Amino acid sequence: MSGAPTRPPVLLMEAARSTEDPEESAVLDLRLEAGELAVVRVADPARGALCADLACGTAAAAGGRVLCLGQDWSRLPHDIADALRGRIGRVFNEGGWVQHLSMADNILLPMLHHTRTPPEELRERAASLAHAFGLPGLPLGRPGALPAADRARAACVRAFLGEPVLLLLEDPLLEGRVPELAAPLRDAIAAARARGAACLWMTASRGVWEDGSLPCSQRLVLTDLGLRAAWRQA
Repeated sequence: MSGAPTRPPVLLMEAARSTEDPEESAVLDLRLEAGELAVVRVADPARGALCADLACGTAAAAGGRVLCLGQDWSRLPHDIADALRGRIGRVFNEGGWVQHLSMADNILLPMLHHTRTPPEELRERAASLAHAFGLPGLPLGRPGALPAADRARAACVRAFLGEPVLLLLEDPLLEGRVPELAAPLRDAIAAARARGAACLWMTASRGVWEDGSLPCSQRLVLTDLGLRAAWRQA
């Protein structure tokens, strides 16, 4: 008798290069299984954003391949790719906010687009997450009216809403400038990993990257030559 089928990794990047990389020299190799956390030190936030774009299929790979849950982004029809991206939560390095919309609408819009969950139920879930991340409730003002620390908290609410299977976090602590967000973020990551999500946490902060209390599966460095593993759990 054959054993149970092996689940594909949540994220697999094999010799992937971005068409948007001006040097076209960074080769990305990464395998993230369900429940894994990889912490990546990134000196150039723009390069980290390109890595995240490749991971979620919004940037085409010039070489190699990128798979999410076993699906090759380059081979997926547009509607299927869009549905798959609905299972990814992301904190954008530059915010990714639509400035003319309220923060509440910014947070809820991805899940309103990707799911049939009633808006009021989504709003309740988002408000609960907002409290968990240190906000008094679901923020209502526009992005520009909120302090940077509150926008960082709101970005985490948006990323974790909907129980994503893959989390792409681009410096969620703002290079360590929002230290009070660290504890709730770790709790949220731990809960996500427990239900089988994988997480890629990119940071420019050496202190975050070297934090031995982070229960990560692997630590990597992203340079202009690509991803280099510094440590991986045996």
